[in-house]
Amino acid sequence: MKNIQTKIYTLFSLALLLTTIASCDDFLNIEPKDSLSTSDDVIVDKASTESALRGLYSALGDAGYYGTSFQSIGYLSGDNIQWTGSQSQVQEFINHKVNGDNATISAAWNAIYRTINRANNVIAAVPGIADPTLTEALRNQYLGEAYFVRALAYFDLARTWGGVPVVTAPTKIAGDNQSIPKSSVVQTYAQVLSDLENAESLLPETTDRYRATKKTAWALKARYYLYQQDYDKAEEYASKLIADSKYRLVKPFNSFFALNARGSDESILELFYNGTTEVNTHRNQWQPQTNGGTRQWAPNDALVALVNNAAIGGTRSTLVVKDNQNRWYGNLYYRTPASDPSYIIRIAELYLIRAEARAKLENLEGALEDLNAVRARADIAPSTATTQDDILLAIEDERRIEFALEPHRWFDLVRTGRADDILNVTESFRLVLPIPAEQILVDGDIVKQNEGY
Repeated sequence: MKNIQTKIYTLFSLALLLTTIASCDDFLNIEPKDSLSTSDDVIVDKASTESALRGLYSALGDAGYYGTSFQSIGYLSGDNIQWTGSQSQVQEFINHKVNGDNATISAAWNAIYRTINRANNVIAAVPGIADPTLTEALRNQYLGEAYFVRALAYFDLARTWGGVPVVTAPTKIAGDNQSIPKSSVVQTYAQVLSDLENAESLLPETTDRYRATKKTAWALKARYYLYQQDYDKAEEYASKLIADSKYRLVKPFNSFFALNARGSDESILELFYNGTTEVNTHRNQWQPQTNGGTRQWAPNDALVALVNNAAIGGTRSTLVVKDNQNRWYGNLYYRTPASDPSYIIRIAELYLIRAEARAKLENLEGALEDLNAVRARADIAPSTATTQDDILLAIEDERRIEFALEPHRWFDLVRTGRADDILNVTESFRLVLPIPAEQILVDGDIVKQNEGY
């Protein structure tokens, strides 16, 4: 996508400018099937609705969202990754001293709101479409997908920034949805649940690794309830996926990503990139120069030691590889061209969600059963933990290795209150990131900066 430099008119203008102005033929340097204008006559029939859905998933996989920037916040802020480059704004995440003018948080914020705006357009337009080929079942499915993606977007906003402006109407022209104040974090999460309830009621109970279904909504609900510390519900929804024969812990561990694998039984939701018009920019950040990348972030010494310890990492040692200069690099994203999937939800997460929920509910035997299922897949001996505290710590450690190169570690330590102990984040306000400075400049009287920044 071309760099777009223009004056920011409203809080959501960057998101707006990437989804509007249909008359500008060269405004977006993307394939027509991925573009979505918000003019009133765009989503008018089945074909244009399907085009809008493609644009919605394209926004979800954008470099600013699950393509790179948002994911990088989740693992650069943890304790697994080191920055090998020279840009101080990336080091801010590792040092836990992120400033409001950080380019990564700006890119992620704008990409997430752009995704929300595309979802809002689908939700607003589809109920009124009078096209006989758009059956009631398809209408519900498309609406459900939009609700699911919006739920995921607000979930990611809430766990990264806390309370944020909640926009549920399309932004079509500069001035629409202007001066919407921040909702509280409770209200933002309430929007997530509302959208998930709508998605669950509308989506078909089918299996699709690349698009949202009722099962995908159940998986995100399990994650949502874990974050809300509603352990009964977290266990209930995780169990729905674990009991489904369509999902399983594939073995060996790297079966879900090695040898150009796609859509394995491990995946509940992954994003597809074709490597030409749709590129996963993650690959270039991880791969070394000899493979055409930059290796600007890499596994740190602590992670390398953990994954290469047969009793801890097991077969997950395949996540890291040495280059011709004897340097370790992450190998989850490796394909040429850059068509690696982005993994949003895997069945391993549901096992560890249920393990944690069961441990919190003092079902220690059940917790160990789920924890050991993940360990067995990695060819690791069963956990020797016996007490509730020890089992919870074992689950935390397992999540660190299982999702070492995925965006979980920082969010896990924040939600469990362990960021101070593990990362020495002593200033509690830094457990959420600052609102991008450009947004405060636009509408600072309405949208207040997060406390402490």
